Amino acid sequence: MKVNTMAEMLANGQTPEVLFWVGCAGSFDQRAQKITKAFATILNKVGINYAILGKEEACTGDPARRAGNEFLFQMMAYQNIQILNGYGIKKIITTCPHCFNTFKNEYPELGGSYEVIHHTSFLQQLIDEGKIKLKEGGEFKGKKIVYHDSCYLGRSNNIYEAPRKVLEALDAELVEMKRCKSNGLCCGAGGAQMFKEDEPGNKRINTERTDEALATGAEFIASACPFCNTMMTDGVKNREKETEVAVLDIAEMIAASME
Repeated sequence: MKVNTMAEMLANGQTPEVLFWVGCAGSFDQRAQKITKAFATILNKVGINYAILGKEEACTGDPARRAGNEFLFQMMAYQNIQILNGYGIKKIITTCPHCFNTFKNEYPELGGSYEVIHHTSFLQQLIDEGKIKLKEGGEFKGKKIVYHDSCYLGRSNNIYEAPRKVLEALDAELVEMKRCKSNGLCCGAGGAQMFKEDEPGNKRINTERTDEALATGAEFIASACPFCNTMMTDGVKNREKETEVAVLDIAEMIAASME
């Protein structure tokens, strides 16, 4: 895939409408790379003028701050802000709620103020504007889909409707877990838990959450966060249900259903 970097666009005297912030998971994790590709495919098809930072992109510092290393977080944040402000970036789209939350709510006090959009909100916007055209009777038509709320998207930023509206556009049957929306249960990866061993307990939190999703009888578990995707995928594998239930990001579902 040919995706322009900010440096390349600037060298050609061009300015993109938006910066697509890929994030650590989207760059390095093999599973999350598929989400990145799916979202880039959508942007290309719709004709959005966008760029990425490429090698100039560093971690937002979210896991460092959540794990208690405030010094490392601020160092990373200042480095990113210098690069973003240097390019005069105004609008950022991210496929990761952790990056989204950090840019939107934590960077402004360090001098980085941007319009930040999560990819589910952006997809909803594109569908509402009629820019995304979905196939009649796509592969999700009539299928049962359950959506898992990401903590940083839901409780932290009150985004509950956009992902659901995007899924409804697929003409599928959207079902809910008992604990959903503001009462949703964390997948177990937030707060830098993704990168450390579990604390002692009698059940892993991602298994608990996956069991709730499987209980709905859905064929697809939709997520909007690379961390949630990993945790739910592990939960499905743990329950040996990977042949019956697929865990997909909303962007992957839309990319597969576009005309």
